[in-house]
Amino acid sequence: MNIDNTASQMRKGVLEFCILSVIKQGEAYPSDIIDKMKAANLNILEGTLYPLLTRLKNAELLSYRWEESTSGPPRKYFSLTAKGGEFYKELETTWFELANAVKALTEAEQVHSDNNNFNNPQ
Repeated sequence: MNIDNTASQMRKGVLEFCILSVIKQGEAYPSDIIDKMKAANLNILEGTLYPLLTRLKNAELLSYRWEESTSGPPRKYFSLTAKGGEFYKELETTWFELANAVKALTEAEQVHSDNNNFNNPQ
């Protein structure tokens, strides 16, 4: 099995939640989202981000506004809608339930492994 492929699939699974988390902090310009994701070690390309933003906007989870720029074309800033805020809360609940379940399982495995090593020294 290829760990890179599995890791990529895991990241894709939480991408929407992470993007919405960034936007929840305040209006966000796409390059700001990319920068924050990179700072968190979740690299995302524009070619991945823009279709996701469009899909979230079409689902009425995001709205946007245009702002004129002195150094180029107008910029599109995204923010959560009321529906997006509710969806975010649901995702957050789901994330913490999933994270806690994974933690419980992986810690149980570690305890089991530690007990086996303790009971069966080599």
